[in-house]
This record gives sequence, structure tokens and C-alpha cells, in this order.
Amino acid sequence: MIGGLSFGAPLVLFGLLALPAIWWLLRLTPPRPQTETFPPLAILARVLKREETPSKSPWWLTLLRLLLASAVILALAAPVLNPREALLSGSGPLALLVDNGWASGPDWPARRDAAEGLIREAGEAGRPVALAFTAEAAGDDATPGEAATALQRLAATEVRPIPTERAAAVARLATALRNDPPGTLALVTDGLGGPGTREALAGLAALSPGRTLVFRPELGRLVGLTGADNSTDALVVNAVRPAGTASAASFRLRALDSQDREIGTADLAFEPGADKGAARFAIPVELRNDVARIELADGLSAGAVRLVDDSFRRRRVGLVSGETADAAQPLLSPLYYISRALEPFADLARTDSADLAKAIPALVERHPSVIVLADIGVMPKPAEEALRGFVEKGGFLVRFAGPRLAATTGEDPLVPVRLRAGERQLGGSLTWSQPQHLAPIPETSPLAGIAIPPDVTVTRQILAEPAVDLNERTWMSLQDGTPLVTASKAGDGTIVLFHVTAEATWSNLPISGSFVDMLRRIVTLSRASGPAASGATGTAAAPGTQPAGAVAALPPYRVLDGAGRLGAPGPDIQPLVPPASGAPGVKRENPPGLYGTSEGYTALNLLKADATLQPLADADLGLPVVSRAYGGNDQTDLSPWLFAAALILFALDALALLWLNGAFRRLRPRRGAAVATILVGAMLLAGGVPGPPAGAQESGAPSAIEATEKTHLAFVETGNAETDNVSRRGLAGLSQFIAMKTALEPGDPVGVDIARDELAFYPILYWPVDAGDAMPTPAAISRVDAYMKQGGTVLFDVHDDELSSLSGTAVTPGQRRLRDILADLDIPPLEPVPSDHVLTKSFYIMTDFPGRHRGSELWVEATQRDPNARARPANAGDGVSSIMITSNDLAGAWAVDEGGLFLFPTDESDSEQREYAYRAGVNIVMYVLTGNYKADQVHVPALLERLGQ
Repeated sequence: MIGGLSFGAPLVLFGLLALPAIWWLLRLTPPRPQTETFPPLAILARVLKREETPSKSPWWLTLLRLLLASAVILALAAPVLNPREALLSGSGPLALLVDNGWASGPDWPARRDAAEGLIREAGEAGRPVALAFTAEAAGDDATPGEAATALQRLAATEVRPIPTERAAAVARLATALRNDPPGTLALVTDGLGGPGTREALAGLAALSPGRTLVFRPELGRLVGLTGADNSTDALVVNAVRPAGTASAASFRLRALDSQDREIGTADLAFEPGADKGAARFAIPVELRNDVARIELADGLSAGAVRLVDDSFRRRRVGLVSGETADAAQPLLSPLYYISRALEPFADLARTDSADLAKAIPALVERHPSVIVLADIGVMPKPAEEALRGFVEKGGFLVRFAGPRLAATTGEDPLVPVRLRAGERQLGGSLTWSQPQHLAPIPETSPLAGIAIPPDVTVTRQILAEPAVDLNERTWMSLQDGTPLVTASKAGDGTIVLFHVTAEATWSNLPISGSFVDMLRRIVTLSRASGPAASGATGTAAAPGTQPAGAVAALPPYRVLDGAGRLGAPGPDIQPLVPPASGAPGVKRENPPGLYGTSEGYTALNLLKADATLQPLADADLGLPVVSRAYGGNDQTDLSPWLFAAALILFALDALALLWLNGAFRRLRPRRGAAVATILVGAMLLAGGVPGPPAGAQESGAPSAIEATEKTHLAFVETGNAETDNVSRRGLAGLSQFIAMKTALEPGDPVGVDIARDELAFYPILYWPVDAGDAMPTPAAISRVDAYMKQGGTVLFDVHDDELSSLSGTAVTPGQRRLRDILADLDIPPLEPVPSDHVLTKSFYIMTDFPGRHRGSELWVEATQRDPNARARPANAGDGVSSIMITSNDLAGAWAVDEGGLFLFPTDESDSEQREYAYRAGVNIVMYVLTGNYKADQVHVPALLERLGQ
């Protein structure tokens, strides 16, 4: 041994004495002469040159070969740098206690190497070895045996994904050594304390070893994940590290799906001196709901993996409202209270378009768990089919009543019970009944357990038709027994109906805390991944939710190994029996993993939310203790490095011989060929890069620009040239009258195809309805419905007899065609323009709205009035009616030819009728363009009265 260097075969070093002889032989051996061709010119060119072939080997080549020989001789001598010192003392057996719990996973090879070194040293000394592992079963035998047997057991032992049980392992070790005290006791630990550590140390002290060795690792890189919270804006993962770590540290976490594909990464940071940290995955909720586990990128162990199940995933709730765009005031919006109730624990998805035929199928494709419809009456066929498929595949459809749903007639397959037409009004000066309170929720209802405040009342509701199974479908009712919340199964899904509105006009339930609890309970009942997602998802029954006396055992589905890898369970893994209260614990029979089936499972993780990692205290055994670190004085075998050096020297020698023989001269390329190759490559590179296409410009949209430069009155093209010409001439005459009487200067009238053209550019659409015209397609009707919901107004003018009622049985062909069109539109209840409506005062003060004819009333959206309030001069809402209906032939009264002459006479010879027809048109256009402003002006007396001024 020379300093820190020792040789396993020192006699081989005598071979170095042969180096002088080798030098003498190499020096006298010249290199091989260079071979040349025999052209006459080459002979003439070299006739005057001296002979260049050396007679002896060059000195540098001789030195290279001597180094080669020295490297081979030293490698054969088996040199070792920093050889391991002797650690054993005494003459008794070696008692070896090895931690193989989850904390040993990141550096298990270092622990195994330390134990292997001790066992080999005991074997060289001929001493038996008593080996015990702290994470093995009670059958782990610690009886002293030969070192070779102990090495085999050590090689076959793996890290277990469970905490250590040192007390049980020490008991086995003490039983095996009761008659033969150990000469040396070695503890190969994971550096952590834990339950049973104090008892284990007391048992080890009772063994009275001659020497005690304690191996401790560096705990700065040990991390355990204690929780994962799928919050509103990010996925937050909580972690813990050993207490007392003074330095700051940062780790990288990965979020993986069930196919081990990486979804996202995040940094986990620990402040100096802090033992808790958190990481945030700022990824979309679609990807967050695909997360199956979160793990540490390096240093993986069972504690550095967090498994998640269906309860972790955030529900996505789709929201659809039937309100018009202008009426969406915050506190009056049907979606306001729903959004406030669900935002903290669900991700809300709203439709991008008011066209339900496109918006609802697109919403279903986003895989929501629940879809909420707030006052949606008539739905287009594509939307109805998409919702029906959504529910049948397991989705939850929640509907709220309102004026539109109350005005719907006919069967609706997307409501849980059959509904009566109209609404029931409770309370008010014209009714005998009083507002109803809510009845206690039955125990059989899914909403059972939700507290109902005594001040919650209902003033309006939609009634359900009596049926045999009505009680079974009622989740909640009023004190008079009428249903408030009904539900029914449809395929694998559920349809839920609230018989009141989602805002506080019909009931104060939406502004109570019970409303929040009810919505959250319904959303919790839904699937987290949505019914349209691929693959079956779900979760097993959560612990503590089973009925009394029925505890269901969950079979092991996938379990973690000691390295944090998820795999199939072994034969020794037992089903998980959830306890009556609390969460189940990890043990050898139930390691961390997923328990259940592929259809539904629950995740069992190693560390709980309040877990801490305490370092192992100094082992005060009452005996001399030597603490050592892993890999501190590891010996290094230099033989492989010397053989590698010899191989490199041999390669250099071969290259030197080739150079001396002139082999590299023949490989010199011609300079001209190289230059040509470079030029050709540059030309190909320059020609292969495509340039931008010449004349590439963004094309504008002239139709959109022209439509928005001025306000245009638009009419629906019916396909009848005569009818379309009258509409165009009529709107042209009205535009001229408006330009003369008001500050508005409309552009030329525009005819639109409702199935193809963009309708949002025009504030009002004049639609002449004739029985002979072709029926619009459902897609075109759906586009008109979206236009109305976005704030547009459609003026239907029936070219038929006078329109006195919209609900009568005796109808004309034109009125029947109007009903066919309205049947596919989601419209609220209608009423004739009341005397206090904004339309009667928007520009001119008017009492009726004549055209060529005078017998029809103008129908608009019915205004919701307060039954307890006395009459006021203006009761219209701030929003503009999205629909108007008449049969007075307004366009016929407005129509003029190119010379400015009227095309059609009026029914009466009174010339004032045409003047009033123009005034009616002005009021309608002013109301559509400035409805909110005009409504506020008309409301001034009422507003001043309410303010007490």
C-alpha cells in the first residue's frame, strides 16, 4: 500500500523492470519504409534528395510505446485508490439492520453498497452475519448465517413503498442474537425517525455490541407530496421535506395522465428553514382533469408520488341563458347567481354564440359534467338532439323556469315532468294566496340534509301536471305540496328542473345559501370527466359514504412500488377495507395505489395532508457510536481506467504508423473540387428557400364595411320578387322620412338571406310573412333566434287578414305560417303594446301603429309587472323587445317609387293614416336604436318617486 493507493497483485509491478529492455528493442526497430509509385517524373524530382527513411525509431514513438507497456503492467497489478478501511471490531457476528422503507428509494443503491461492503468484510474475516430489514414481514429471518447467504438476501431485497417498522425488525434481530452478542452493530438507515424508533433504539442497546456504526444520508433532496388541490385557476400541490433543513431548495414536479404522458411541469420551492412548500401547475382545466398522478422529476420514491382519483377532478359546468344580450344586467341575469355559487369549486363554460343550434353542440363537445339552461323554452333540433345524447350518456341537465319556458306549449322531452302551460302566481293584490315557504327536504331526496332558511319564499312557479310517479320525481316541494325541484333519469344521465327562475324575480331562493348548497350537491352527483369523454371514468365510494353496516372492500387495481412506479398488484396485496371514519392507512398489505376497478377507483397515498418528516435523532445507545455517511470513503478501482488509457495509447500508436507511412497524404482533397462543392451547396440552399408570394395581401370585407358605415334597415328576402320589392321600397320610404324628421340618416335598405348573411349588422329585420313563401330551414330559424338573443329585433308583418289574437283557433294561412315560424323560436310571452309602453313615446306620442291597414294590434314581449305596485306612467323594461308582430302591412304604407309617389293606397281615405304609419315606423326604429335611453327618460317620474325626491 502506498499512501491512499493499494495493489491487489503487487508482484505484477516487477514487470516495470523490463521497461529498459523494451526501450532498447523499440529504439533499434525502424519504422516501415514509405512505399512510392515509380513514375519517371517522380524519380527525376527526387534524384538530388537525400534518403529520408530513418534508421532508428523516433524518440516520441518509443516514449509512446513505453507508456503503453507501463499502463498495461499497472492495470494488471489491480490498483485501488482509497481502499476501504476495516470497520468491524470484536469477534462476534455482524448485526446489520437495513432500512428499506419508502424513504430509501431515491438512493437505495448507496445503502445497498454500504451493507454489501460490511458483509464482504465480515465474510473475509470469517464472521457470521445477522441481517434484518425494517420494512419486511414478520417472517423475515435474522438468524446469523454465512456472508454469501446474506449477500444473496441483500441482492433480492427491494425498497418497499411503506414506512419502516424498526421495532419489529429489532425484535427479530434480538431473538436471533440472544445467545451470541454481536461484535459490531451496523444501522444502515434512511435518516428519518418515526413510530417505534425509540423502542428500537432501546432494543439495540440491550444487545451490548462491541461497536456501533450508524450510516446516515443527506436529507436535503428527500421530498414527500402531501396533497393536491385542483383549485379554480391552477393545480396546487403541497409538499414536505425533513424538518430543520436550513438551505433553500427547488425541485421540478411533473403531472402525468393515465398513459404516462406529461401534461405539465411546475417548480416546487422551499424557503430557507421551511419544511413545507407548494407548486402550481398553471394548465387548462381540460388538461388538469386528465391528470392521473403528480411526481417528482428526479429522486423518485413512493412518497414523491401523488395519485388522484375522480374526486380530485374539477367538474365543468356549461351555462346557457335564454335572455337577450341587452337585458344581461349583473343582478338580474339568470346566470349571475349560478355563476357565483359554482365558481369556487367548478369550471364554468359559457357558449360563444347565441345560435343554440351551434352553441349547445359545441358546448357538449367540451365534455361538461353539467349543463344548466336558464329559461330556455323552444330549442332547435340540433341543440335538442345534442342535449338528449349528452344526458343519455350520463350527463346532468339542470333547467330553470322562466317566462319563455312558461310560454312553451307541447311536449318537451328534456323536462323531468309534464308541465302546465303558463305560470302560477302566489301573492299580490289580485290573488287570495300568499307566497309559499319551502317544505322540509325528504330524506330520500338527493338534496337531503340541506338546511332551508325560514324566510325563503316563492311568488311564482311553473306547475307540474299530476301523475302517478310525480312524488318519486320530486326532490323538493313547497309547503302546499307543489313541486319546486323535480328530476328524472334519462338513459345514464339525469334531468333536473327548478320550477322557479334562476334569479330573484319569482323567488328569493337564488339569493340564499341553500341555493349554493343545492347546486353544489347536484354538480357533485355528476361525473367529473363528462359523459362524452373517452373511456370510463368514475370513483369508488368514498370512505365513510357507505350505508351503515355495509363496508365494501375495494380490490387492488394498481399499486406503487418502492421506486414510485405504478404497476399491477402482487399476490400479497389485500383488498382495501375503508374504515368507518377517517382515511385508510398504508401498510404492507395495502401499499399506496389505486383500489377499485377501471370503472371507478379511489386513490390511497402514502403521506397525509398533515404529515411531517422528522430526522433521525442521534442514536444514544449508551455505547460508542460511529456515524458515517454513504459513499464518503468509497474505494476506486483504477484498473479499468488504466486499461482505457492503454487502449488510447495503442490507437495513437496506430495513427502514428499510418502518418509515417504517408497514408494521410493520399487523402488530401483537391482544392478546386472543394470550392465547387461549397458553391453548389450555397446555390442549392439559396434556391431552396421559398420567398413570400408576390402580391400577397389581406382581402378586406367590403360587405361588412358598407354595412357598418351607416345604419341600414334590413328586410328578409322571401324569394318572392314582388314581396321583396315592396319591402325594399317601403324601407326606402321610411328611411327618407326618418332622415327628414330626425337626426338619423339611414343608408339604403338591405335585403338579407337569413340562412347565409350576417344579421348582426342590422338593428331591425322587417319580415313579411306570406303563406305562399317557402318555409325557412331549421338552421335559418336558429340563426334568427341567435340574432334576437344578441339584441336584434324582428318585425313580423303578416300579409293576411287582421291579427287580433295569437292564440285563437281560427287562423288564416298567413297566420298559420307565422305560427310555424314561431314554433322554432325561443320567444317569451307576448302582449299588445300597452298604453304606457316605451314604444308609444319613443319619438311621437301614439296610441296605435297603423299601416295600409288599421285593424291589427302591434304585439311585443310581455313586460313583467310587480303585482303589488300601483300603476305608474311607464312600466316597460329597459330592454328592447326582440320581436314585434302585426298584420297592418307597414311596408305597403311606406313604399314609394323612384319619383317619390306612393305605390299603394291606404284602406281609409283619410290622409293622416299614412302619416301615422310613417310615425309608427319612426317610433319603432327609435325604440330599437335608443330603447334603453328612451326607457330611462320615460321612467324619470317613477325613479324620482322611488328616490323620494
